[in-house]
Amino acid sequence: QLVESVGGSVQAGGSLRLSCVVSGSTYSNYCMGWFRKNPGKEREGVATIDVDGYTTYTDSVKGRFIITRDKARDLVYLQMNGLQPEDTGVYYCAASLRRPCALWTTYDIYGQGTQVTVS
Repeated sequence: QLVESVGGSVQAGGSLRLSCVVSGSTYSNYCMGWFRKNPGKEREGVATIDVDGYTTYTDSVKGRFIITRDKARDLVYLQMNGLQPEDTGVYYCAASLRRPCALWTTYDIYGQGTQVTVS
């Protein structure tokens, strides 16, 4: 089960950090990622992190977002800096035991989502 932290509302240029806790599973074996769904668009991949900490990002967030994981606490984070209105959407934590971790279509387990609004 994946449970995201509460999102929030920020002004353009601001920052937010999302967290996701993984419960009931062997977290360390999972690929972890973050996805988002903007209003009127399909859900898209934002960032992924593999079991060794290797990360990938969609082009629109490179240099602004950072995904990390804390294996000791079964947590994954998404630090979002320089937020823009186009980053507004529902953000989903995702996981998978499939491979490769860097492929968006790998992910088959999703949290409930948390709203991020940038104005």
